Amino acid sequence: MPVKRKSRGRSKGGKGKGPVVQCSGCGELVPRDKAKKSSRRVSLVDSMLYKELRQKGAYITSRPVTRYYCISCAVHRGVVKVRSKGERKTRPRKRRLRR
Repeated sequence: MPVKRKSRGRSKGGKGKGPVVQCSGCGELVPRDKAKKSSRRVSLVDSMLYKELRQKGAYITSRPVTRYYCISCAVHRGVVKVRSKGERKTRPRKRRLRR
């Protein structure tokens, strides 16, 4: 049977069955190595208050929020893009965060 991708859409290698996570979009249970991970940092303080406190020199913590999406939700929300057959062979470049 022909396969679309060498990895069959997963990143587990030869590890066997991996743990499952729940999709943050639709609630589907997806293997963790197949799910698309989206992380960002969320401030616990309102944006206007944040600006005032930063001007005074205060250190404001933020907590990381990690969400897992199934492939269909990741495409729908724009986490991953649909790529043509030729583009699928090359890995997309990672964006560097500027500080």
